[in-house]
Amino acid sequence: MITEKQFKQSAAALQVEPAVIKAVAKVESGGSGFLPDGKPVILFEPHVFWKELRKIDIDPTRYKGEYADILYPVWGTRPYGGSSKQYARLERAAKINREAALASASWGKFQIMGFNWRMCKCSSLQQFINAMYKSEDEHLRLFTNYILSANLDDELRNKDWKGFARGYNGPLYYKNSYDKKLAAAYKSFL
Repeated sequence: MITEKQFKQSAAALQVEPAVIKAVAKVESGGSGFLPDGKPVILFEPHVFWKELRKIDIDPTRYKGEYADILYPVWGTRPYGGSSKQYARLERAAKINREAALASASWGKFQIMGFNWRMCKCSSLQQFINAMYKSEDEHLRLFTNYILSANLDDELRNKDWKGFARGYNGPLYYKNSYDKKLAAAYKSFL
């Protein structure tokens, strides 16, 4: 688990209150970065997998039949299923292309998308994945690097929950009331 000292160090690097970082963790992963079996929490995103395959010139439509539940072009097409199903979905996707599959999942306590590994200051996608398996401290380090790279620290500093939600989760953040959840989570840590 992340200690209060580590939250404070990350908060100092981002120039925010520790409660702001804790709010993001609470909303993104319910506060835990690992499953009971020791694997990092993930959420496999089928619409991202579609895009990641297209980036490497693999036609996703070739796989729509057998893989229709893990490969589609539009977010919200089908429910993702619970956390217990995510690794099975990832493993099936890896049969098509491992790197695209790993890049298409959000990882750890802060649910950072795999395709953002460079913005987390990792030298490779595999280094990013390895860090996610190590500890929540690593999750926090990668989150801090990502926030600075994405220039989202000012949104957090100003508690601009809508701006942060848009930058961190995309333009459809409002469909899950992400900004409202962040504001409520922040208040719970005061």
